[in-house]
Amino acid sequence: MKISIATKLIAACAMFTGASAVFSHVVLDEPVALAGRGYKAALRVSHACEGSPTTAIKVTVPVGFQGAQPMPKAGWTVTITRAKLAKPYDSHGKTVSEDVSEITWSANSQDSWLPAAYYDEFVFRGGLPAEAGAMWFKVLQTCEKGSNNWSELPASGTSTKGLSLPAALLEIIPSEIVGHQH
Repeated sequence: MKISIATKLIAACAMFTGASAVFSHVVLDEPVALAGRGYKAALRVSHACEGSPTTAIKVTVPVGFQGAQPMPKAGWTVTITRAKLAKPYDSHGKTVSEDVSEITWSANSQDSWLPAAYYDEFVFRGGLPAEAGAMWFKVLQTCEKGSNNWSELPASGTSTKGLSLPAALLEIIPSEIVGHQH
């Protein structure tokens, strides 16, 4: 009996995510992805700064996440920061030596602020490395009053238990887990 790619991916996702998603943290909507593939990251923001509305979100793009492209968001200005890469990569026959290192969404006015009673998603896409492993997205959430720096990493492994402001985790799994179907 052949098991579909979708079934294998769902099983792999369940294996990695379990009940660890905590809704009060900034998390990725899809916390598991296949190595060496394109990935659409949707950062889910559902936590205000002690009741104060969110006015900006800045994500630090981790090393290995290639060619990040943010999705525009109505009522918000998006800016990108580029940085020189320690290890250039090849993209469609061209060497890339500088890439997006930060993406910032800033509310254009008070009407666009994200109130504490609501959640929203901040979306970008890019390419994943060929190697499996954990990839952490650090997010600075700025509010009308205060901020939350979602940047804590576990000393080892991927459990964020005990961290009050954990970075958003993406588990990259080997493409071989899913297998190839023709």
